[in-house]
Amino acid sequence: MTGYTMLRNGGAGNGGQTCMLRWSNRIRLTWLSFTLFIILVFFPLIAHYYLTTLDEADEAGKRIFGPRVGNELCEVKHVLDLCRIRESVSEELLQLEAKRQELNSEIAKLNLKIEACKKSIENAKQDLLQLKNVISQTEHSYKELMAQNQPKLSLPIRLLPEKDDTGLPPPKATRGCRLHNCLDYSRCPLTSGFPVYVYDSDQFVFGSYLDPLVKQAFQATARANVYVTENADIACLYVVLVGEMQEPVVLRPAELEKHLYSLPHWRTDGHNHVIINLSRKSDTQNLLYNVSTGRAMVAQSTFYAVQYRPGFDLVVSPLVHAMSEPNFMEIPPQVPVKRKYLFTFQGEKIESLRSSLQEARSFEEEMEGDPPADYDDRIIATLKAVQDSKLDQVLVEFTCKNQPKPSLPTEWALCGEREDRLELLKLSTFALIITPGDPRLIISSGCATRLFEALEVGAVPVVLGEQVQLPYQDMLQWNEAALVVPKPRVTEVHFLLRSLSDSDLLAMRRQGRFLWETYFSTADSIFNTVLAMIRTRIQIPAAPIREEAAAEIPHRSGKAAGTDPNMADNGDLDLGPVETEPPYASPRYLRNFTLTVTDFYRSWNSAPGPFHLFPHTPFDPVLPSEAKFLGSGTGFRPIGGGAGGSGKEFQAALGGNVPREQFTVVMLTYEREEVLMNSLERLNGLPYLNKVVVVWNSPKLPSEDLLWPDIGVPIMVVRTEKNSLNNRFLPWNEIETEAILSIDDDAHLRHDEIMFGFRVWREARDRIVGFPGRYHAWDIPHQSWLYNSNYSCELSMVLTGAAFFHKYYAYLYSYVMPQAIRDMVDEYINCEDIAMNFLVSHITRKPPIKQRKFPLKKKKFLHFRPYRTLIGKASLKMSLKYKVTSQPSRKQLMMSNSEHIQQTGYSSPGIPIMKPLDGL
Repeated sequence: MTGYTMLRNGGAGNGGQTCMLRWSNRIRLTWLSFTLFIILVFFPLIAHYYLTTLDEADEAGKRIFGPRVGNELCEVKHVLDLCRIRESVSEELLQLEAKRQELNSEIAKLNLKIEACKKSIENAKQDLLQLKNVISQTEHSYKELMAQNQPKLSLPIRLLPEKDDTGLPPPKATRGCRLHNCLDYSRCPLTSGFPVYVYDSDQFVFGSYLDPLVKQAFQATARANVYVTENADIACLYVVLVGEMQEPVVLRPAELEKHLYSLPHWRTDGHNHVIINLSRKSDTQNLLYNVSTGRAMVAQSTFYAVQYRPGFDLVVSPLVHAMSEPNFMEIPPQVPVKRKYLFTFQGEKIESLRSSLQEARSFEEEMEGDPPADYDDRIIATLKAVQDSKLDQVLVEFTCKNQPKPSLPTEWALCGEREDRLELLKLSTFALIITPGDPRLIISSGCATRLFEALEVGAVPVVLGEQVQLPYQDMLQWNEAALVVPKPRVTEVHFLLRSLSDSDLLAMRRQGRFLWETYFSTADSIFNTVLAMIRTRIQIPAAPIREEAAAEIPHRSGKAAGTDPNMADNGDLDLGPVETEPPYASPRYLRNFTLTVTDFYRSWNSAPGPFHLFPHTPFDPVLPSEAKFLGSGTGFRPIGGGAGGSGKEFQAALGGNVPREQFTVVMLTYEREEVLMNSLERLNGLPYLNKVVVVWNSPKLPSEDLLWPDIGVPIMVVRTEKNSLNNRFLPWNEIETEAILSIDDDAHLRHDEIMFGFRVWREARDRIVGFPGRYHAWDIPHQSWLYNSNYSCELSMVLTGAAFFHKYYAYLYSYVMPQAIRDMVDEYINCEDIAMNFLVSHITRKPPIKQRKFPLKKKKFLHFRPYRTLIGKASLKMSLKYKVTSQPSRKQLMMSNSEHIQQTGYSSPGIPIMKPLDGL
């Protein structure tokens, strides 16, 4: 207890001391805080008051902290050193600033010199590259000239025959006349131009007996023919018209023969003469039967076998439209392919039939004995059986409702009037033509008239009788437009006609329409065809088609053309070298004789026919790829010397499967000088540009003070006779290249787009290759044609406001295409591009090629459709979309079709073109 008490007491004492210590510490802290507060508050106040009192003193010398003037501050002793330092530093800074400005000025001058040197170096490199290209081109040209072993052809120089006739040894019989023994070739040199002299029928007795319509039509077409000459001494051929005669005048054979032998240039045997007997009626008599025509050729619609000399005489079509053009608006369309009747036939045989329908024996029974001379009974029975079977709707009538037309013996006479027959043929898919029963009559006017009417309205002719000689059979491939069936196969005709597909039927109908329109339709076509037949037989080229003479408008050039930055930005795509050599023209008339000798079947059986000689065509044959390295490399510039390549190699050569060439820009304009000048400036530096032909379509001439840009190639300003959109397609003689770039004066195309289009066109020369597309189709609800100018993935036309095409089509548009189409263009002041697209597709049966613009600037694409190829109505639309981070490479842009198939699984019929999906 005691210890515990003491501990408590002791503990109590120690607690008192602790409290005292705590109180003393608190007092000290409080005092210290109060002291600091007094110092911090009152000392600044006192100092401020003191300083203020000193500054307000009257004596200036007592101012210590107040504002001072001048260098009073420096008078203060403790800041004098600082002032001196400040002045020294300021002077040094001013000196350094002056030196810095001087150095910057020198640096700027040096930078300008560096840029000038860089530019000079680049120019020198470019000049060196161009010089290398010139040397390379010169070496190529030199080697080609040294290796060339054939003459350079051009338009032939005309050589005329001698006035004096050399005479020919007579053949044993005129029946054996052929070209080699009855034609004097010395009067028809290859370069003579094929002069033809036409006798004036009014100067001879038989001329008064001619049908007035026939004579008038013949004289009109002879006056307009390019081959006809009035100088009989230089003529290659002499043409005389002897029929058709007026009714009832009929010259006896002896009288007609006497008149023929009295012709001034007959020269005893009539060699190099052509006797033409045109027929307007189905019963035209064979005037020249039993008439000795000597060595003269005979051209008519009716021949007997003993009279016709194969390869020498000519079977011509009847002259149905003597003095009038056929009404093309009444000709039915070519579709639908199949019409109401499968086939039709109307006719009556004036001669008594060998047997009646009831008494006709079967085909098998007749074949057991001697072959019959006439199959008409069997034909009637077979066709009646087909009609009665009602498997197909056919119409056959062997008795005319009205009086039949006069006809030759054993020939089926025509029934009704021409208008009634045409109405029935418009409903017929096929038209039966039964040849005369007399096998000695190889062709008659009645059969030729049936053939003419069938082709006119699009009924495919089916000729029963293989012995028939169809018009111009030596040159025309009738198997493409008609069916010629032997009469013994009449029982198989129905099966044969039903087996033909719609595509084959339409092809035959189209070919028949071409033959009718080109060789049969008018008096001009018949006369031109007769001359073309003889000219082709003796291998003389046709007359060159004329070119439009350009009336140049004088203008001043001198304005240095600048290049639009947008036009010059070509990205990574190499365009090709800028041609440093002078513009060169495409070769002309290289196939003058080849077309006549080796290619006459194609020229006779495809549009536009054999009547013109063109400087060049898009259908010229192309050499295989290896030929240019094995002796036929004249004019070719293979990429990388044949090894291919990209970048520099691709830029240095044009490549392709045809020799090097350039193109001509044809620009149509009308009183928009500023727009025109801007468009011309954008052509500066365009590779492979030969010249620019500006078609000035305004009657008002350009301003005299207008300064035209100098773009490095000639600019030809052509004045037109009238304001017409057809002037865009005139074949101006100033256009010296095969390739034409037709472009509007406000079109904006980059150089890379033009060059890509040019390279594509070189591989598809027979088609239009361009940029703006349109679509047309048959509108079922309105039963008319629909033309869509809005955006469409299915295209059928390419507008010629920015398109490449061959000059060959300019000739066809201006001189061969029907005038009614050009008149419609002038009437509506529109649609010339539609007419050109239809023309090219009509000739080639191919759609145009639509080239899509593609970006070349480095930028990011949100979504990218890798390929969208638009070729006519065939469009490949791929739904594959993927993200890319930069522009696709040139390798992707130029990917071949085979690579495209391997990577995508789709077969593209045309040129792969890349396009970003805008707006996604």
